[in-house]
Amino acid sequence: MAKKPQPITPAVPAVSAHRPTASRGVMVASYLLMLAALLLVMWEHLLPGLLCVCIGFLATRWFARALSGGLRRIPPLGKRPERADGWAGVLAVILVLVGPIALLTLLLSQAREYIVDAPDQYRELLDYTARTVLELRSKLPGEIAAYLPEGAAEIQRVIANYLRAQAGSLAMAGRAWLHGLLFSYVGLIVGALAAVSHASLRRLPLAEQLHQRVQTFGEAFGQIVAAQFWIAAFNTLLTAIFLLFIMPMWGAHLPYTPALITLTFVAGLVPIVGNLVCNSVITLVGLSVSPVTAAACLIFLIVIHKAEYVINAKVVAPARR
Repeated sequence: MAKKPQPITPAVPAVSAHRPTASRGVMVASYLLMLAALLLVMWEHLLPGLLCVCIGFLATRWFARALSGGLRRIPPLGKRPERADGWAGVLAVILVLVGPIALLTLLLSQAREYIVDAPDQYRELLDYTARTVLELRSKLPGEIAAYLPEGAAEIQRVIANYLRAQAGSLAMAGRAWLHGLLFSYVGLIVGALAAVSHASLRRLPLAEQLHQRVQTFGEAFGQIVAAQFWIAAFNTLLTAIFLLFIMPMWGAHLPYTPALITLTFVAGLVPIVGNLVCNSVITLVGLSVSPVTAAACLIFLIVIHKAEYVINAKVVAPARR
């Protein structure tokens, strides 16, 4: 007996994530809104906060990935990966938010002796400055030496008058630094919380385009941070070799070499401005030894900064492909 043919049921298409199509006007509006937001950040002096938002976001994502791999190896959490990821996000947020406070507390505790000894250090600096000025007065012509202070008391009076005249500017600078630190920490909080938040799969066309603009901005910032880190590490390595090995071979020993090497890495994390500050400090320290040493330091710094283009191309270019 022949079998009755079975009806063929049509295949059900898989449900994909909702990606609304955006018109040209919506895309242009997203670019304009992104540009307006960046201009508003610059106008309101919120750039430190924006940078800390990006740093907090990237740091939290990195810590969450690292902690998630470790938590999944724990038997109770290994059977439920989503729970391990949740705990990893919570721990990452705590690390990012508590880490700067702990580091600042550690630095202040280590700097307590310097703060207590500040009056004695100021007195020694004043005496050293007075001796230097008196030595210059004895070597310079009388017409030029008349413009220099006569002793420590007059130097202290000049410093006091200058600080009194600049009291308003110093107060405004301190207030600006305090606001910058506050906005930076708030930005760190926003970035850390945004890194562990769950985004909605269904967005309106404009919201989807804005999400793409922000994602592109974050990827570009991550590439720049990675490139600047490797550039700072490269500069620090070459500077350490130059100051610790090459300069002593020529018979020139720069003072404060460990501090200069540390400054090279920290300042190298800041594009352009950090290099200018680091170059100026190293050149001035070299000038305190001899003009030839200062010239050698300046030529070396110019050469290694030209080599930064190679590091930048090796790091940024592959990431953009």
